[in-house]
Amino acid sequence: MNRVAVIGGGAWGTALAQVAARAGRETILWAREDDVVRAVNADRQNPVFLPDIDLDPNIRATGDLAELAGCDLWLVVTPAQHMRAVLEQAPRCEAPRLLCSKGIEERSGKLLHDVAAEASPGAPIAVLSGPTFAHEVARGMPTAVTLAAKDTDLAETLRTALAQPAFRMYVSDDVAGAEIGGAVKNVLAIAGGVVEGRALGQNARAALIARGFAEMTRFGMAFGARPETLAGLSGLGDLVLTCSSVSSRNYSLGKGIGEGQAASDLMADRKTVAEGAFTAPVLARLAQAHGITMPIVDAVADLLEGASVDRVLEGLLARPPRPEGV
Repeated sequence: MNRVAVIGGGAWGTALAQVAARAGRETILWAREDDVVRAVNADRQNPVFLPDIDLDPNIRATGDLAELAGCDLWLVVTPAQHMRAVLEQAPRCEAPRLLCSKGIEERSGKLLHDVAAEASPGAPIAVLSGPTFAHEVARGMPTAVTLAAKDTDLAETLRTALAQPAFRMYVSDDVAGAEIGGAVKNVLAIAGGVVEGRALGQNARAALIARGFAEMTRFGMAFGARPETLAGLSGLGDLVLTCSSVSSRNYSLGKGIGEGQAASDLMADRKTVAEGAFTAPVLARLAQAHGITMPIVDAVADLLEGASVDRVLEGLLARPPRPEGV
């Protein structure tokens, strides 16, 4: 796998291009934005989405999807809601697709590996997930992730192509678990930001993480995930990271809501996507349809629709007590 395509020129896509280039791969970074393509090629920088990072000279940017046809591996880092459209527009080939976005397709309610399989028939699919802030990965700081594929030989091949001492990749065959952990934690991170923005304290943050993880586990197991995957890097690990730092787009969105700003205003003013805002309503809808109790997810969905923070908090705190394992 000498030539690697990275589809998506945002912060995370650019960071993963760094990973591929440091692994010695010729790396093509596809970006929709012309100014990103120009800056990467001319200045070895992506000032729009990942400023102050010097990019590896093995990275070349393009705005033409046709150039990806000759690549041996595609890292798909588009926003979740655009993945289907981009893959359908991309050239047909059987290069493996390593999905690096987190979310659930809003209109279909499908996990992204199912979306990619429909949009790229015949291409092997794998998933990369875990606690990863792009600026740290781009700088080569120690990071550990889950690499999941139903075909474990494929997962091992991809790990060999990309893993480095500071970018540790743990292989799993639990694709659903890796994807569900990443999707649900995005929604819970918004709730974590609300706790911060409302100055509810560290006790509340710890309670949110613990009870949010219980919701993640209930949902994941109902959809075939294994509990050990949800308790690992792509579930609990990612949840802890994104519920504790404004470097998370979802957390910073929630913080703004907690401070009294309108969710619609906050989302309209962003260059980057907080995936949890799109995942929350579909996740709440799927949970309700399958009889899965997810009060924190429901609360986030209500807040994104404009509900009062005080009213939503009052509703959560008024819930009758239950056994902890329920």
